[in-house]
Amino acid sequence: MTEKDATRDERPWALVSGASGGLGQAFSRHLASCGANLVLTGRRQDVLDDLATKLTTRYGIRTIVRPCDIASASERLTLVEDIAGRGIIIDTLVNNAGFGAAGRIAETDPVRQTSQVEVNCEAVVHLCGLLLPGMIAAKQGSIINVASTAAFQPIPQFATYAASKSFVLSFTKALWAETNGTGVRVTAVCPGPTETGFFDVAGVPRMGAGTRRQPDDVVRTAFDALARHRPYAIDGFINRAVARLAPHLPPRLVMTEAEKYLKI
Repeated sequence: MTEKDATRDERPWALVSGASGGLGQAFSRHLASCGANLVLTGRRQDVLDDLATKLTTRYGIRTIVRPCDIASASERLTLVEDIAGRGIIIDTLVNNAGFGAAGRIAETDPVRQTSQVEVNCEAVVHLCGLLLPGMIAAKQGSIINVASTAAFQPIPQFATYAASKSFVLSFTKALWAETNGTGVRVTAVCPGPTETGFFDVAGVPRMGAGTRRQPDDVVRTAFDALARHRPYAIDGFINRAVARLAPHLPPRLVMTEAEKYLKI
């Protein structure tokens, strides 16, 4: 763990998972611009260190860099214990870490498929469970869970990812209801194709090319939903239209079209 100190004030602290990726970096920049100190966690320490240096220099915040395998329950627990050991109370949690893996279930590595559930679902539930009690006790706090427009329909050859994001959306809606009146705000943001490294990792590098949104767009949508106390928000007009239409169409048609889009 490394720390970069610019000030010793009592600014609120935020934890961003997946901070070494494009969307995680955008969340981190926004929070830093609002004056929040940051705990940055992800897989690539060099990227995290560079981000921390830039944010500390520009915004005068404190940053803690904490590489973590977010799929590991023991590492997640150690992460939270390390934060608590420093006397830090997390005011904002951004569960951004996640990935997808394209391919038919029968033809892809079962471990990689299972890992999507560990990262996209288990980590979200675990970190919320670990940090939410402190927020409720303080009668303030914010949680943003990154879902996806994939949450609104099954997607053949992206089955585990779509199902995992459907879980995140459902979980967040329920958490939103559970926290009403506690002073804690919870929302899920549902991006469509966004200009990050997600598609290269997923094995569909051309998906959504030419129509992708920017990470900063998604971040604005998330914080607007949080400010308006909405349980979730879909980023982008076209994405909202498609996501809202999908449940009203025949399932076979929806899945056929979703699979075609995946192959773009």
